[in-house]
Amino acid sequence: MSPLIAIALTTGILSALWGWLAVALGLISWVGFLGCTSYFASQGGLRSLGQTLLCNASGMLWGLLLIHGESWWGAGMAGYLMTGVVATLMCMQAKQHWLSYIPGTFAGCCAAFGAAGEWRLILPSLVIGALFGYLMKASGLWLSARSRPVAKAGAKISSST
Repeated sequence: MSPLIAIALTTGILSALWGWLAVALGLISWVGFLGCTSYFASQGGLRSLGQTLLCNASGMLWGLLLIHGESWWGAGMAGYLMTGVVATLMCMQAKQHWLSYIPGTFAGCCAAFGAAGEWRLILPSLVIGALFGYLMKASGLWLSARSRPVAKAGAKISSST
């Protein structure tokens, strides 16, 4: 089975499981899918999972700063200016290797805005979603490798297989 088909199958199964789990735990399913998508868009592997988790969380914190900072700097033009400053800082943090996955940072920030700053729901949704993304890809690659025929030692493999 091709890796794409295998990943598609495991992603479908685990997406259904995540949908059920999110409801059962009172989490936000679409935020979990942002975490999952963030992982899928990364380079993959455990290091990328760690980086995705850190960048999603930092983005959520940047979003919370913008949401709650309005009480400090006010609305209107000052708010737009601060959005620009924060977006710049979100990119600048990429100087640090573990925070260099800029799309993951912006996804976390979007989750904060979309979920009205409810960080107690956003953070676990992002984390579990990213873990599901890792499991979707890893299980799909495992399934693909397991479904390929294994040549016996000394046996010829025909070009028609």
